[in-house]
Amino acid sequence: MDFSNLHYYVPTEKKENPSVVEKDLVIYGGTPAGITAAIQARRMGLTVAIAEFSDNIGGMTTSGLGATDLGAEDAIGGLSREFYDAIAQYYEEKKQWKFEPKAARQVFDQWMEKYDIPVYYRQHLKIVRKTHAKISEIQMEDGTSYKGKIFLDCTYEGDLLALAGVSYFVGRESNATYKEIYNGVQFGAPHHKFEKWIDPYVEEGKPESGLLQGITETQQHLFGFQGQGDHRIQAYNFRICLTNDETNRIPFPKPPVYDPNRYQLLLRYIKAGVWDAMKLHTALPNGKSDLNNHGAISTDNIGLNYEWPEGSYEKREQIYQDHLNYDLGLLYFLSNEPEVPQSIRDEVSGWGLPKDEFEGTGHWPHQLYIREARRMISDYVMTDRNCLKQEFVNDSIGLASFHMDSHNCRRVVIEGRCVNEGDVEVPIAPYEISYRSIRPKSEECTNLLIPVCLSSSHIAYGSIRMEPVFMILGQSAAIAAALAIRNETSVQNVEYEILKKELLNCQQVIYWSSEMEDDPIKRMEETFGEK
Repeated sequence: MDFSNLHYYVPTEKKENPSVVEKDLVIYGGTPAGITAAIQARRMGLTVAIAEFSDNIGGMTTSGLGATDLGAEDAIGGLSREFYDAIAQYYEEKKQWKFEPKAARQVFDQWMEKYDIPVYYRQHLKIVRKTHAKISEIQMEDGTSYKGKIFLDCTYEGDLLALAGVSYFVGRESNATYKEIYNGVQFGAPHHKFEKWIDPYVEEGKPESGLLQGITETQQHLFGFQGQGDHRIQAYNFRICLTNDETNRIPFPKPPVYDPNRYQLLLRYIKAGVWDAMKLHTALPNGKSDLNNHGAISTDNIGLNYEWPEGSYEKREQIYQDHLNYDLGLLYFLSNEPEVPQSIRDEVSGWGLPKDEFEGTGHWPHQLYIREARRMISDYVMTDRNCLKQEFVNDSIGLASFHMDSHNCRRVVIEGRCVNEGDVEVPIAPYEISYRSIRPKSEECTNLLIPVCLSSSHIAYGSIRMEPVFMILGQSAAIAAALAIRNETSVQNVEYEILKKELLNCQQVIYWSSEMEDDPIKRMEETFGEK
């Protein structure tokens, strides 16, 4: 299997005569937010360009996350809704929220062609030039420059906002920071925990034998207290598209670097009687599935991503390759190693990589799931009080409706047993997202909008960070950008009443009513069978 094209970062040489791209709106990041922003900008008569770090557009939506993290259907409007309508047309269905990666890519490619949106690939941001609080130009590693009236940072990492000097935070705020109750250190979650007492040591009961791989911390006095803030972020993984169609299935190959010792903790857990590492298979059309993390040990590479948000491109490449080797190695281990019970080997071997997906990257998804990285700190910070409807905003630009969701942030040893920490899953009803949360403070930057790494606490971001919501926020950001350009004003001085009118004209859903049919809390209760 050829994984030579599976990289986060491949350095680019500086061009002898680098080009200068000048547009009304410059979008850094071809994520779903960047795509909907570009389309909306074109609909409003703006010139636009997307500078994308990788070789692909669509972010997670085209890279394995086919089981839409939905929340409430009725909370999704505008271009986000149009995307899912196009997916339904692709499958000749009236409604379709789950899809194959290639279906999403076809929809986005058709949109790019229809609206004549230029996308520049392998654009690695290097320099941001500002005059006072206004960005004048951004320059890439290869020398290409982009000049615009308004800029959008639509990356998952917030690289543009950081180089532009905008305030941000990485990690988990303490509950005390914003008077929250679900932030910071979180022990005792009912989900994705060890269901049996599992010894963490190479030789059970013997700390001197060393730790099994996959455990990140042992010093209990450093674990912190419930709700304490820290630098940790929720785990990353690949959302892996699998198939059980024999005519389309490729057996799981060894990863470029394979170490069976990485999975001895999982093997010990299996032998203790728990087999749930691949339980979260969500069925997609045509015999495929979206495999996500489930249980105490699964596809999440817990605790090995802390350096990603502020890391160099080279450091991120190392982390990317480690996650690739871990996830692919997990599937290879479970389907091949003699130590694994035969019934599990048979079950896992019934799945494989689909021949008709990701043909340029060894049939493996190209985008690592960056669940959180930097988060801007603006004049308004979205918190769990918004999610719980304890606080409301008067400048809504769209709704979020998925439960507050943090994957585990670390795996530790407490009194001789393995314990996961950081998981949070709290059901919520749809709530409004503030315009102030996607624009910086005026003294920091007046022509930049940030619909992905918006101003939010760790736990509120755990609800907001869903692909349908990013599409909503990208479109709303483009509307605000067009109004700022039209009125020759800063993004901070866009009049909300005018913005609101344009949002509604574009079929955005900006308020939730109890008369709306969908009930995400009830659905989550049915899923987990509790609360």
